[in-house]
Amino acid sequence: MSDAEDYATSCCESDCDNSDGDSIDAFENEEVEPDDCGASSLARSSTQVITKESLLSAQRQHLHTVMELLQVAEQHARTLLIYHRWDVDRISAILVEKGKDWLFSEAGVTVSETRDLVLSMSSSPVTCDICFEDVAPTKTTTMECEHCYCNDCWTEHFVVKINDGQSRRIRCMAPKCNAICDEAIVRKLIKVKDPNMADRFERFLLESYIEDNNKVNWCPSVPHCGNAIRVDGDVYCEVECACGLQFCFSCLSEAHSPCSCQMWQLWEKKCRDESETVNWITANTKSCPKCFKHVEKNGGCNLVTCICGQAFCWLCGAATGYEHTWSSIAGHSCGRYKDQKTERAKRELHRYMHYHKFYKGHTDSCKEESKLKASIQERISILESKESTMKDYTWVMNGLYRLFRSRRVLSYSYPFAFYMFGDEFFKDEMTTEEREIKQNLFEDQQQQLECNVERLSKSLMEPLDELSEEEIRATRMNIINLSVLVDRLCHKMYECIENDLLGSLQNTTHNIAPYKSKGIERASELSIWWDSGSSLRNMKPITDDSCRHAAGNVT
Repeated sequence: MSDAEDYATSCCESDCDNSDGDSIDAFENEEVEPDDCGASSLARSSTQVITKESLLSAQRQHLHTVMELLQVAEQHARTLLIYHRWDVDRISAILVEKGKDWLFSEAGVTVSETRDLVLSMSSSPVTCDICFEDVAPTKTTTMECEHCYCNDCWTEHFVVKINDGQSRRIRCMAPKCNAICDEAIVRKLIKVKDPNMADRFERFLLESYIEDNNKVNWCPSVPHCGNAIRVDGDVYCEVECACGLQFCFSCLSEAHSPCSCQMWQLWEKKCRDESETVNWITANTKSCPKCFKHVEKNGGCNLVTCICGQAFCWLCGAATGYEHTWSSIAGHSCGRYKDQKTERAKRELHRYMHYHKFYKGHTDSCKEESKLKASIQERISILESKESTMKDYTWVMNGLYRLFRSRRVLSYSYPFAFYMFGDEFFKDEMTTEEREIKQNLFEDQQQQLECNVERLSKSLMEPLDELSEEEIRATRMNIINLSVLVDRLCHKMYECIENDLLGSLQNTTHNIAPYKSKGIERASELSIWWDSGSSLRNMKPITDDSCRHAAGNVT
């Protein structure tokens, strides 16, 4: 056994033996995850699922808050919220810091109580400054910014903006006017020309709560489930939709903590595309100077011959004659040239293969261990049918869920290490000595976690239904101790990443989703809330087609 293995084993044994009773009690009392994906949370979740039915209610909550805060109409509240990406706290802060006038002016909100007063007192034709036609005052519309044009010009302007995807913030036609057009007027004029476009306009206003909201994202499930997720806290988190999909809220990829979103996106690309194939070709082959096919050397001599018959020097790739000795080739001399590019490609390929091997190994193990659930439940059923003093076997399922979580953390820790200690992000952030110290610190913790995860996996594979009651009790204590220890090691690894690794960076910011002992939080369903004065009560529900459109925007 190597020194590294001795060290890992001693750490595992000492940590496991020192598990305290309080931790064990807490583990035994931990709630077993429900099998039903639709089960609601016992306490209010920090994430909520917004369905097609509750989307309007979610939007109304924010509209009502701003309407009460600023004493404005619904249209003005919506304009402010869309401009500030539905961030009520930001609107409140700007109101206190810079005042209502600045807040309204910046968002394009104009409040007027004298609109149409002058025109209503006159029956004379009005000349539209857009089409230069004389029209009756009843066929013109004046916006709150007091710019007046004929209804036909307004309608065409609205149609163009809606078709261009600018329906959420349609500005006045007047040059240099920043005012946003009244959505009620847009709705009224568009409905006369094209009722279907009026429905699109309504849908775009409704979807703006998701499309323009930093705290809300569509679920990236395929096929699309039609749900969106709203978070109340930090957007750098991992969430679970009601459909069962777990994903990173920030980048909408699969849950990948402790990798940052930037790291994970590069790792996915590296695993998906042909960059590593290119690296292998660069490291192990040379291009023939005649036919340009790639040739792999299968001997020690540096004079190689392509299948086309061309001889060339392996060191520099130049064409040569056939006659050669151990020190020279006829008609050619390249000295003792060493291809630095090839050597670097070999090192990078070897490094990538190391981290990918462990990443894929733990990912594959996680898939295999997911099959344990059915067999363990079957064994528990057999044990519960026997006459025994032990009746509570929740510790088995708790241990299994702990294994799933810790295995996932371990799997994604390898892509994190690949970029944390590579040159892609932090080349200028650490000296060689600092990098080596931090890498050793991280790998020590990674090694301890890996060792105990494997021990937990082995313990959970014990045939409990074939063991004696005394052996079951010993297995129970072993699984509980290892589960508590693995959870503690995961916490320590995240503390190391956040404080010692990412926290010490000066020029780069990488955020990771926090570790949670109970796993990724399932979003609770948003309760439907209605304002008695809602003008949107009769709005058509969002259609399946619009959900598919929204999902397409996400991907």
